[in-house]
Amino acid sequence: MTAHARIARRQTVTHEPIVHESQFARDAIAGLTAQPKRMSPKYFYDEVGSQLFEEITELPEYYPTRCELAILRTHGAEIARMLPEGSALIEFGSGSTRKVRLLLDVASTIAAYVPVDISAQMLVQEAALLQSDFPGLAVFPVAADITGPVRLPNGIADMARAGFFPGSTIGNFEPHQARSFLQNAARILGPGSTLVVGVDLAKDAHILNAAYDDAAGVTAKFNLNLLTRMNRELGANFVLDAFRHQAFYNEERSRVEMHLVSRKRQKVKLCGRVVEFGEAETIHTECSYKYTVESFGKLARSAGWTPTTLWTDPQGYFLVQALVCG
Repeated sequence: MTAHARIARRQTVTHEPIVHESQFARDAIAGLTAQPKRMSPKYFYDEVGSQLFEEITELPEYYPTRCELAILRTHGAEIARMLPEGSALIEFGSGSTRKVRLLLDVASTIAAYVPVDISAQMLVQEAALLQSDFPGLAVFPVAADITGPVRLPNGIADMARAGFFPGSTIGNFEPHQARSFLQNAARILGPGSTLVVGVDLAKDAHILNAAYDDAAGVTAKFNLNLLTRMNRELGANFVLDAFRHQAFYNEERSRVEMHLVSRKRQKVKLCGRVVEFGEAETIHTECSYKYTVESFGKLARSAGWTPTTLWTDPQGYFLVQALVCG
């Protein structure tokens, strides 16, 4: 998941209800009137959703964060040496700064850090804490949707650029969307740049199922919070107890799917519309694709990137892959 993760996104969080003309409203209406019903996982990440995801990363079942942190601790200096002197490091879908700190601790080459994330409040909070801990580093937080154009700050205009996309968030995109994201990252970073990507690798189904349906129910709260957000921001009237969390590994498509399942036949109001649900009908809220080293390399090359150095944990659960643009 990414970033149980999260397709990262850039939209300032609002607490004003019933904004029918917002992108969130348009996407919600389109998704919930489609067949099958769906919502983009980028809308998980309001303030509460971002906090819940951080809780997920600490759960015993949720291995991706532990594996990726271990790789960064072990190989951080090697990764840092791949970044140009005086460069600006752009982190796509930044969330918590826990991972990038491992690079900043060992990378004297990084002169500026540009976290790009949809959860504006968390973005600002994390950037302020990082700036306090790294006073010599220029920090430029950008609230934006990483799936589209990102306007970079003028302060890095003359710097070489490098990218960081941890958390296996790449898996939250459909394969064609992942290719589009990588192409967009290439445009943002420029020819010859390096992008370091975290990728969750394919593994036994029982490990994956447990990671996305934890015993403590935190992932269920994370998934259901999407309904709470629609109630608050779009004037919807979802009853949370009328839906349940469902997650499972679809081996044929090499992805974990998350759904919200209607417990009964019901009608929900949303942005002046009425949306009908059948019993057991679902809202498909997330896919998390699992790659092999070979399949991710093929994807990267199709988007104009050349895979170079890679690192994995001892169990082979997780991959950190360096890519070079062009």
